[in-house]
Amino acid sequence: MSRKQVQITTDFSLTLLRWFRENGRELPWRETNDPYAIWLSEIILQQTQVKQGWAYWERFMQRWPKVEDLASATEDEVLREWQGLGYYSRARNLHFAAQQIVAKGGFPQTIEGIKALKGVGDYTAAAIGSFAFGLPEAVVDGNVYRVLSRYLGIETPINTTEGKKEFASLAQSLLPSSDYGTYNQAIMDFGAIQCTPQSPKCIVCPLQESCAALRSGKVDTLPVKQKTLKIKSRHLIYIYIRCKGMTAIHRRGEGDIWQGLYEPWLIESDKFKVISDKSSLKMIAKGVKHMLTHQMIMADFYLWEPDKRPTLPEDYIWIREEDIDNYGIPRLVDILISKLG
Repeated sequence: MSRKQVQITTDFSLTLLRWFRENGRELPWRETNDPYAIWLSEIILQQTQVKQGWAYWERFMQRWPKVEDLASATEDEVLREWQGLGYYSRARNLHFAAQQIVAKGGFPQTIEGIKALKGVGDYTAAAIGSFAFGLPEAVVDGNVYRVLSRYLGIETPINTTEGKKEFASLAQSLLPSSDYGTYNQAIMDFGAIQCTPQSPKCIVCPLQESCAALRSGKVDTLPVKQKTLKIKSRHLIYIYIRCKGMTAIHRRGEGDIWQGLYEPWLIESDKFKVISDKSSLKMIAKGVKHMLTHQMIMADFYLWEPDKRPTLPEDYIWIREEDIDNYGIPRLVDILISKLG
């Protein structure tokens, strides 16, 4: 690295640290170096905004204050507590990883050991390692991609192999000589508060004089991301059965969305025609739209109140209606059930 590059690196890092001291977010998991509390926050905040994830973190910490407590819980209990956050594989991985940690006799203290935990990738391992153990590992998340691509004018797509390698190397080279965890928090907060996706605060940015995107008028076009996502449309029909205070639900299996969560009688749209007598079904909601990362769900919701329990597939169980809150259900199903009144 040339003397000029070293100076750029130093100026950039010190500027972010100064900015962070005045503007950084005060978050409860930043007030501890407990790797369990930090790991829990990082898993919850994957695909989740801080405002929403904060309450979940507090509930998890209150119910399971130590990793041993979480490891001893059942998967159903964890899924129920996770309900509403989406991406339920995170909850299953969280539970499995807690058991891994207990089996190892404690939280791993190396990047390799942390990455060996279920559901932990490069970013999460770097965050936990630097925040809890002071390891010199740079985080690279959406905020970091945005800050670095704009500041340095990098147009390599961030969702390509080339882009991921380039930004990972660059982020590591920008680490200061100490305070790795603080610097990682600084660059992430800078992206979340200052260098935001829309309407970034360029006028009052401490990096404005040296920001390549601001000089070239490319703030709104960086970072670059290749469009590769294909959205699958899907039509689901739910029939909520109410029979003498009881209802029927089943647990979703592997290989599809919402694995391990419970739902009422589900019929995919192409099989709905097999129900010969639809006159006894009461339409509660039609065409309810629910977006997932790779799927757009359109759901219809019916109420059926038969005099006796109908014959259902073997994996359905009958429970009291008031007990449904004891089962983890997808957010969409929760929305539909709330419409029953």
